[in-house]
Amino acid sequence: MKQPFESVVADHGATVLRVCRVVLGPHDADDAWSETFLSALRAYPGLPETANVEAWLVTIAHRKAIDVLRAGKRNPLPVDEVPEEPTGQGIPDSADADLWTAVKGLPAKQRQAVAYRYVAGLAYAEIAEILGGTTDAARRAAADGLRNLRKNYPAAITKGASS
Repeated sequence: MKQPFESVVADHGATVLRVCRVVLGPHDADDAWSETFLSALRAYPGLPETANVEAWLVTIAHRKAIDVLRAGKRNPLPVDEVPEEPTGQGIPDSADADLWTAVKGLPAKQRQAVAYRYVAGLAYAEIAEILGGTTDAARRAAADGLRNLRKNYPAAITKGASS
């Protein structure tokens, strides 16, 4: 028997939000999160009991994130920069600004593969299905993303410490 949808949200909501934040940034993540669970609520009755609910939700979140990115390109914000407020909810604060810059600097496939693998904990086969490639390509994108973060993040720390 499937668990109630409220339990699905409670069990997987934080993971979906972290994935949305990594893919979209902190400002657009809440909208993608809401859209993910609205869509999931409609489709949940037809989901097989044997389905991997977390992977299913991350797939929906990925699609909603793409929708948000496309909408953002069509409707630019009328402000130069929206200031970030530090919180304890996984949004990068000023101490993490260099890391956030390094993550934003990754190519989209690498950023998504890193998010899905290391934030959501998905298997490479599930990542490949979400991103539309092979398992080897998903593994490579995650490895390249980590390598680029390791290469660029220490430089960002050094740069931030000297200024």
